[in-house]
Amino acid sequence: MNESRPIDLRSDTVTRPDAEMRAAMAGAEVGDDVLDGDPTMRELEERVAQLLGMESALWVPSGCMGNTIALMLHLQRGDRFLATRAAHVLDNELGTAAWLAGGIPEPLPWDAGPGCPSPEAVTKAAGTNGPYYRLRTPLLCLENTHNAAGGAVTGPEKHAALVTAARAADLRVHLDGARIWNAAAALGGKPSELTVGVDSVQACLSKGLGAPVGSLVAGSRAFVEEARRVRKMLGGGVRQGGVLAAAGLVALDRLDRLHEDHDAAQQLATGLAELGWKVREPQTNIVLAEVDDLHQWLGRLREAGVLASSMDGCVRFVTHRDVSRREIGEALRRIAGRGHG
Repeated sequence: MNESRPIDLRSDTVTRPDAEMRAAMAGAEVGDDVLDGDPTMRELEERVAQLLGMESALWVPSGCMGNTIALMLHLQRGDRFLATRAAHVLDNELGTAAWLAGGIPEPLPWDAGPGCPSPEAVTKAAGTNGPYYRLRTPLLCLENTHNAAGGAVTGPEKHAALVTAARAADLRVHLDGARIWNAAAALGGKPSELTVGVDSVQACLSKGLGAPVGSLVAGSRAFVEEARRVRKMLGGGVRQGGVLAAAGLVALDRLDRLHEDHDAAQQLATGLAELGWKVREPQTNIVLAEVDDLHQWLGRLREAGVLASSMDGCVRFVTHRDVSRREIGEALRRIAGRGHG
């Protein structure tokens, strides 16, 4: 390990494709996905649809585009939609939910645990039908894991209760599952157990799984057919996309290793607590630490050679496949030299 090299814990998106992934990309069978279809892209989409328990899936360049496509299909201009407080679709996608999908967001409290609203909160926020001039509320957006809540997991029972409440209020459900793979790994179950009853779901390949780019948005065949049109409207038509899809296929072969990132996050959280930091207990690969001066601490960490980011007013560390357990130990040694938060 290079002692002078920064240890990058800003996000699991900083992972780089390794030799195996690059070789798969170089040797991918390709076609024009806009005209005739790309065989490697089709293989990836079919595999992800099966993993997520959905009829069909569509590759998109980013999770933000996947979420935007879903909201554009589920909402009409002026519709209100419900989403958890500090959800990625609210705070980290440049207002596309309002700008492009025309939706008015209504944040829901975390009254059933970190990042998770209660069914009662959904029912209350959805309200009842009224005169024509009242806001329409056709959609609930869930997020699993919840980024701003430190990678918090919503288990199958809580998920089912939220979907049931949404259905009773005549709401459709979109799941931002950018890190659904981490949620499934933490629970020791299948990703499809966390998508039951949803109308659409978005899942990323470019985070902990290590692909350089790409997410998928999945739903019914009719939904994906319309999603393909909207992807093209947003400039997301791809030609020989199999080069990128091949990386996604290799990434999916690595689902079983995500628990290693979770173990590393626990190692980091325990070490920070021992150094006097106020740390929220991680559920997956994200560690949130409360500090007295966020801007100052991010600078001090950078000077120590540990790169971190901010989230929900905390320092955010994200473990991933490109940082070893030994490097986590080295990060703690460097942080120890800077005092505690």
